[in-house]
Amino acid sequence: MPELAEVLAVLDAAYPPAHAQPWDAVGLVCGDPRAQVERVLFAVDPVDAVLDEALDWGAQLLVTHHPLLLKAVNGVPATNFKGRNVHRLIRGGCALLTAHTNADVARPGVSDAFAEALGLAVGDPILPLPGDPAGRLGLGRYGELPEAEPLAAFTARVARALPATASGVRAAGDPDRPIRRVAVCGGAGDDRELLAAVRAAGVDAYVTADLRHHPASEAMEDARFGGGPALVDVAHFASEWPWLSVAAGLLAGGTVETRVSTLVTDPWTAHTC
Repeated sequence: MPELAEVLAVLDAAYPPAHAQPWDAVGLVCGDPRAQVERVLFAVDPVDAVLDEALDWGAQLLVTHHPLLLKAVNGVPATNFKGRNVHRLIRGGCALLTAHTNADVARPGVSDAFAEALGLAVGDPILPLPGDPAGRLGLGRYGELPEAEPLAAFTARVARALPATASGVRAAGDPDRPIRRVAVCGGAGDDRELLAAVRAAGVDAYVTADLRHHPASEAMEDARFGGGPALVDVAHFASEWPWLSVAAGLLAGGTVETRVSTLVTDPWTAHTC
């Protein structure tokens, strides 16, 4: 069996920690680099149910997209869920690694997996990573469907491609609008710079998560008067889940057994109309 350090080297090469945003907290949270690794579980969120799965399965490493300790802490007492989970992992002999914004900008990364899940031919990033001479790394991706389809059908395509969540999938725009050229961004994508870039690119639709009222409303008004994309809003968790299989694939063919968690860890549990 390889040591944890060897597994980390593979994952860090694909998702360099140096590519993470300055505010982010990526890398090894707990674990002995000299420990042996036989099983690795991949999940979006380091929540209790995911830790249960990892420990019950006997994983020696849990890889999550979202950080457990995103904000600085002065200690990890087992008096809150974050400290409790650190203690649980250490007692269970399971390390924790986070690949967050460094996986967002990677190639292939979170948005590549998202786009491919929707059946898109994947193109360039929406916001290229500064300093990347090839211009292939960065946030979001442009993509294209084999042929155009109405927004209503495209929205149904998105819903079929992703894990079902209570919040579902919603769209803003004319249901009959033809959609072929698409921009996607895994995770929260209503940043002003991202919205401006996809509008300038002239895509037919923009698919992302956590679209807020005001940016969406303004985008629809812009679309009425000057053209702009339809919007498709999905659950944050669902937009990032397809990446887990890509990350797990990095360890394929070796002596490590991998599993992708199918637990829906989206925090919303009910939706009524």
